Amino acid sequence: MAAPETLEEFYKQKHGEVPAVLNTDTGHFNVFNLEQTLHSTTPVRYTRRDFYKVMLIRGNHIFHYAEKSMEVSGSTLLFFNPQVPYKFERITANATGYFCIFTEGFFSDHIRSQIKNLPMYLSGAKTGYVLNDLQDGQIEEIFKKITAEIASDYPFKYDLIRSYIMEMVHFALKMQPSETLHQYTDANSRITAIFNDLLERQFPIESTSQKLTMRSAKDYAELLCVHVNHLNRAIRTTTGKTTTSLISSRILSEAKALLIHTNWNIAEISFCLGFDEPAHFNHFFKRQTKATPSSFRA
Repeated sequence: MAAPETLEEFYKQKHGEVPAVLNTDTGHFNVFNLEQTLHSTTPVRYTRRDFYKVMLIRGNHIFHYAEKSMEVSGSTLLFFNPQVPYKFERITANATGYFCIFTEGFFSDHIRSQIKNLPMYLSGAKTGYVLNDLQDGQIEEIFKKITAEIASDYPFKYDLIRSYIMEMVHFALKMQPSETLHQYTDANSRITAIFNDLLERQFPIESTSQKLTMRSAKDYAELLCVHVNHLNRAIRTTTGKTTTSLISSRILSEAKALLIHTNWNIAEISFCLGFDEPAHFNHFFKRQTKATPSSFRA
């Protein structure tokens, strides 16, 4: 899997040139009309990006996000973060909409929690929100306000733009069930959240020299300074699943992504995922999916 796409690469691909200033004390932000960026003939890479993206897109598309593929049609509001690789394919040529990109530094010191801790940017969170005509109009109006502000000379325009981004965040969150808005209600939830964060930090695997090092419940318990039985109880209480099953599920998810989106051989993928022998990886994959890695890739 290739290295993450940088802001410089993004601008070169979409616009042919890089702005004079990308990294400022306030971080980077920009907004685009989608139609103005679709003329590029460079294939879109399946990779992580160095920046966050919020997108309003209309039309028929297939989004590849982590190991999943999601076909969307009509109007969709999407949130992408630097931790998860993605790309999209157009099914119809008449896509319209807007998107904005920003670095984590753009929000530093401006919101109570870090931007990466917002619910739609957490591991396993919902990425896309299908909009009806009324909702589409409301989100489009926010993007028009952002576009107008970034072109203005108002000295506090970026503060206003941050508020518009957060308005779209809360717009999306209000579309989710209310229980997803409440985190860390007890110690078990807190331990589970930290475990999930530690698990997700090991991914994605982006080179054949990278190797997964934490593959057992005991590994995570030691890092969390709790007994492995305590960790197992907390996670089962919170999720109804075992620690081992969650670890295996995430490793399997990454295995599928590597098999689909890289040309690495099975031995290289096996090594990266922490298996001592390719045969062990084959056994693990077949037990989880009823298929061998080779047949899954084919």
